[in-house]
Amino acid sequence: MTLHAPLIIDVAGTSLSAIDRKRLKHPLVGGVILFARNWHSRAQLQALCSDIKRVRADCLICVDHEGGRVQRFRTDGFTHLPPMRALGDLWMKPFAPTDAVHKGGAMDACNAATAVGYVLGAELRACGVDLSFTPVLDLDYGGSDVIGDRAFGRDPRVVAMLAKSLMHGLQASGMANCAKHFPGHGYVHADSHIEVPVDNRTLEAILADDAAPYRWLSTVTRSVMPAHVIYPRVDSIPAGFSKIWLEDILRSRLGFTGAVFSDHLSMEGARQIEGQTVTYAQAAVAALHGGCDLVLLCNQSVASAQGGGKAIDVLIEGLVEAQHKGQWTASAHSEARRRALLPAQPAMYWDALMQHPDYMQALRWIP
Repeated sequence: MTLHAPLIIDVAGTSLSAIDRKRLKHPLVGGVILFARNWHSRAQLQALCSDIKRVRADCLICVDHEGGRVQRFRTDGFTHLPPMRALGDLWMKPFAPTDAVHKGGAMDACNAATAVGYVLGAELRACGVDLSFTPVLDLDYGGSDVIGDRAFGRDPRVVAMLAKSLMHGLQASGMANCAKHFPGHGYVHADSHIEVPVDNRTLEAILADDAAPYRWLSTVTRSVMPAHVIYPRVDSIPAGFSKIWLEDILRSRLGFTGAVFSDHLSMEGARQIEGQTVTYAQAAVAALHGGCDLVLLCNQSVASAQGGGKAIDVLIEGLVEAQHKGQWTASAHSEARRRALLPAQPAMYWDALMQHPDYMQALRWIP
């Protein structure tokens, strides 16, 4: 049986419980996603991440930490990062002369994006986090509240250039990147957390606009997260479960070779496939069949109507059963893509980072 650890799960609190440790040791679990509830202080976060690595050295520790309203850690020294729209706005300002005090124009915006990526990645890595699910490549059409100022802007060329600059900053910090939400969540008004959005545009329209940055950034994008959106003129199921979108278009047509994460399987957009309500295990198998290498189940470890984390155990058991029945086959290629997202070099300690010239220079560029 080929080793493949596709599950990214969450933990309940600011330290690991006995059940957290048991789940992390399961061979199908390959990562953890952290949330604000897992944060109290930098020292606590460092201790939590160190403890996770002691349980599972190859565990990929992830977080949604984009800047703006999606930034899980905001106190105890963490820089308040701007929403990506601030970088797009900077791009649109008049060009600033080289000796100008105020910044503006495309080149200053790209420099600022690189600075944001570096600070974002370096601060997280200094606390033990391996990967942030950023940048957002969705286009801002002005009607999506769930995307909104998380997007760089409306023009796919501007989005691609700013995202590439941010990726360069992440790379300089030693962190990989994750572009989302393929092929684009910005056009639909519905929020896939609470309903199933439908985008009725043609494939040609989407490729010419929303999906264009994925082609232009295919050589530097390390991982991708697809949208829980249905594009019925392309496929009848959400993109995160679709071989057409993930294999035929993203990989074959657009040239992407990195890892593919599902978006959270607890979102309403992942609970309906072909009009049928599916279990988390069924959704995970469908995502893996569709072309995902890794699947996320979030916010299920806390005490709730789901039974205080029982949903995670049911998912693990369901995926084991599916594997034994031949309904899902482990992939050595997927596992290699997961491991490729782990940092290759040790992180800089926080105190050293605070005095490092690259970090201090980057801070001066953040809008």
